[in-house]
Amino acid sequence: MLRVTIAAVVVALVGVVRVPPASALETPVELGAAASFAVLAATTVTSTGATQVSGDVGVSPGTAVTGFNPTGTVSGGAIYPGVPPAGAAHAALATAYADAAARSPAALLASGNLGGQTIHPGLYASPDGTLGIAGTLTLDADGDPNAVFILRAATTLITEASNSSVALIDGAQACNVFWQVGSSATLGVSTSFVGTLMATTSVTVNSGAAVTGRILARDAAVTLDTNLITRADCPGSLDISAPASASLGASVPGGTITGQLGAVTVTDTRFPAVAGWVATVVCTDFRTGAGVPTQTIQAERIDYWSGPFTASSGTGTFTPGQLNTAAASRLDNTASLQAFAHVSGTGSNTLTWNPTLVIHVPLANQSGGYTGTVTHSVA
Repeated sequence: MLRVTIAAVVVALVGVVRVPPASALETPVELGAAASFAVLAATTVTSTGATQVSGDVGVSPGTAVTGFNPTGTVSGGAIYPGVPPAGAAHAALATAYADAAARSPAALLASGNLGGQTIHPGLYASPDGTLGIAGTLTLDADGDPNAVFILRAATTLITEASNSSVALIDGAQACNVFWQVGSSATLGVSTSFVGTLMATTSVTVNSGAAVTGRILARDAAVTLDTNLITRADCPGSLDISAPASASLGASVPGGTITGQLGAVTVTDTRFPAVAGWVATVVCTDFRTGAGVPTQTIQAERIDYWSGPFTASSGTGTFTPGQLNTAAASRLDNTASLQAFAHVSGTGSNTLTWNPTLVIHVPLANQSGGYTGTVTHSVA
């Protein structure tokens, strides 16, 4: 009798891994289906002049989007006037707004007028329920590119004309700035604004104002006038995880051992980029003792089949490399075998499967505990 055990399933990561630091005071507000939208309203989106929007523009449950094509332009996205995915985005906005509104405890700002103030990462609320910017508000990330800023107004947000701006320093990113406004928001003429603005009712963006972030009105309209609105997205990551070890069972020489490795999961947060990926697997020889020929099971004697996925999220098509036992393929210690693939759709997807190894033990092999390494990678 011999027993084959995988002593360590080594996971090779390909992609940028984004890990929030332990020092982060707040986690980002999850926008879900609203993340691809630069402008989103419940009733209407109206634009005057040569507004330029980078990202999706949508309305739901309303259906009116006016002032675009050809006057205003939309790039890196599309216009969704009351059609999917605007409905899902509107529902996601409601959830995100509720999340930001429910967080606690919020530190009270020194003044509702944010002009001239420097704010560090955290959750803040206006002392009198209103927020305004007359001058420059500085958001200082203290060197942490993942630092999150959430600013709340129980009623309104109003920026003054011409001299209002939000400046990011020391690693702060627009994608990690969130504004939760209890009624309406007005951005003054030529304001330079940063962050995802979520208002309960309406948002008016006056002539020449520029926004790096999102303009989202949960219950009413968005009004634009010759604006530059650029959706802000944080860089995401492509990651794969697998169990540290797995015991596959036992067999006599000349027999077969079949066992599952446990859950292998790919997590892709590169939204909103088109995010196809391919997960592959390689395997070392399995050895016991000194690893002489009669103490070695070559990788070429080991079959792998991914099987169907056990859990998934996101859009696009997920295709197994080997759907069932009949499609099982031999592993190799140099050439990689495709385990799963994702095409179309976007990032913000996850996939989990539980692969099976079938080990064909040579008749001449000695008994013993055999160990090897299975490496999953994704790119």
